[in-house]
Amino acid sequence: MLSDLILAAAGSPWVYLVVALLACIDGFFPPLPSESVVVALAAVAASTGEPDLVLLGIVAAVGAFAGDNIAYALGSRLGTTRFRWMRRPRIAAVFVFAAAQLQRRAATLILAARYIPVGRVAVNMTAGATGYPRRRFVPLAALAAASWSAYSILIGTVAGHWVKDNPILGAAIAVVVAVLVGFVIDKVISRLTHRRETIRAIEAATVDDRDSERTGTPAG
Repeated sequence: MLSDLILAAAGSPWVYLVVALLACIDGFFPPLPSESVVVALAAVAASTGEPDLVLLGIVAAVGAFAGDNIAYALGSRLGTTRFRWMRRPRIAAVFVFAAAQLQRRAATLILAARYIPVGRVAVNMTAGATGYPRRRFVPLAALAAASWSAYSILIGTVAGHWVKDNPILGAAIAVVVAVLVGFVIDKVISRLTHRRETIRAIEAATVDDRDSERTGTPAG
């Protein structure tokens, strides 16, 4: 039975290695659902006591930190335009946005992007490609990985305690909640960014109008 297999896997010592590897690879290959795995296991742990929540959080954070640094290294070696998928309009726009924002608010961007699968890869690769100092990137990546791990464990734990008698249902609820929270974070960041860019465009246009009034030349 599937539920029995999941519970057996949660109690295996190999589960920590699997989580670390998934979190690492997810740092530069977002199709792997490391966050879903972490929150699901945390929900099972809250109901059954296995795996150990503290150790699970540590290996998830270490794996995520390693993956983010690999993305940084890939960006510094490959850039952000070498492969065809990087030049797709939507992906290319993310890279352009990340490059611009890294110059203004790098810490906020690196921390927030950790919660968005494609976003964290784009931001971390862009940081490497644009030469963002590694001595600044490493501590930010460590903080981002630790907060992401704690957040995933928290969601799983709450869901697991909520339906303590059914660990599989708790895991399913935790995964859904994590996906919804990630979606909301993505939308909020996108809206705030769009609003800020609009304000800057208006301010720039206003300055141009004022300059044109002083010089007597048409704006634009």
